[in-house]
Amino acid sequence: MALIDWHAERSSSPRLDIVQGDGDAIDLAAVRSYRLGRVREQMRHFGIGALILSDPVNIRYATGARNMQVFSARNAPARYCLITTERVILFEFTGCEHLAMGLETIDEVRPARTASFVAAGPDIVAREKSWAREMADLIATEVGRNVPVGMERMNAGSALALAAEGFPLVDAQQPLELARCIKSDEEIKCAVASLRATEAGVAALREAIRPGITENALWSVLHQAIIERDGDYCETRLLSSGERTNPWFQETGGKPLAANELVALDTDVVGCHGYYSDFSRTFHVGPNAPSATQRELYRLAYEQVHHNMAIIEPGLSFREYAERAWDIPARFHANRYYLSAHGVGMTGEYPYLYHRADFPDAGYDGIIQPGMTLCVESYIGAEGGHEGVKLEEQLLVTDTGTRLLSHFPFEQALLAP
Repeated sequence: MALIDWHAERSSSPRLDIVQGDGDAIDLAAVRSYRLGRVREQMRHFGIGALILSDPVNIRYATGARNMQVFSARNAPARYCLITTERVILFEFTGCEHLAMGLETIDEVRPARTASFVAAGPDIVAREKSWAREMADLIATEVGRNVPVGMERMNAGSALALAAEGFPLVDAQQPLELARCIKSDEEIKCAVASLRATEAGVAALREAIRPGITENALWSVLHQAIIERDGDYCETRLLSSGERTNPWFQETGGKPLAANELVALDTDVVGCHGYYSDFSRTFHVGPNAPSATQRELYRLAYEQVHHNMAIIEPGLSFREYAERAWDIPARFHANRYYLSAHGVGMTGEYPYLYHRADFPDAGYDGIIQPGMTLCVESYIGAEGGHEGVKLEEQLLVTDTGTRLLSHFPFEQALLAP
């Protein structure tokens, strides 16, 4: 097996670790160090001896290593990472070992041994057992036998084979989500840089709105702008127009925009430095003024978002938030957005904050803490109605309150009485 002498290579392959954010320099090395420290802090808290990460977002969070994120998410475990409290070993996709060169968070890079049916065919069981033996020997060398091992998103055969090697397995979701939910100051700079780039893309999209352009063509304007500004990809394709705005979650398609209808979008951008830029806006095609019904939908969505942002403060419990949140009018309740707010970092993440009516069945308690970044959501569209409005803002919880991170303006014509 060919291994890279990582310590020898680091000095010869410097990385650009100080970059310009929204007026502030971002120390990416400090970002990586903080994130890996958060992961190890949670490992110690939960008594986990080793983590095996396969989610490409979590690999990037813990190490800074990025490689074919969408491909890797679909083809897990095409690449994976072993983390202990002392060492990080990245198993990179074949031929890509050089991509993480210079990352101080990584002690060693090895080629991944992909245990999937696509890679192994009928020999998949043997491949899984071989993978498990190799991983078991490595973990035993690094931290000893019989230590709890956290795993995520590996195929079931690999997990069963590793358990058969004598390691108690635990789900890695909880420690990773708890690690990710508290952001450092440098991380917030990354999030802000991602938001500013996405806002430029949404501005270009808004400028392109006209009767006759298709939803797909309009959505492509945002994609082009995001890639041009060094963002990664749009995680969803939530842009719809006219009657397709109600109910929500109809993906963008070939429908041409018609005059005087609404166009709603949710950015869901994995943007600059891998940070999620997540805000929603609804526009009016024109050329006439918005109708009274359109203005009412928009005003109510705006009211919901701003009411709920105003009640967020450090120390507030998730249950208290649900009890104080905006009361959705009955005629809009059936089509409500499934969450009132949610955490956001490198993707959508912990915590989920539920509506008052949904809390008894779906909700869980916790505490809103400084360093959390949250997206506050609203969708207003009557059941059986013609159109709907989607709005959303992204904010940071501070020691004393909140700081709004998303700055894209709202539509004054739709807010008019």
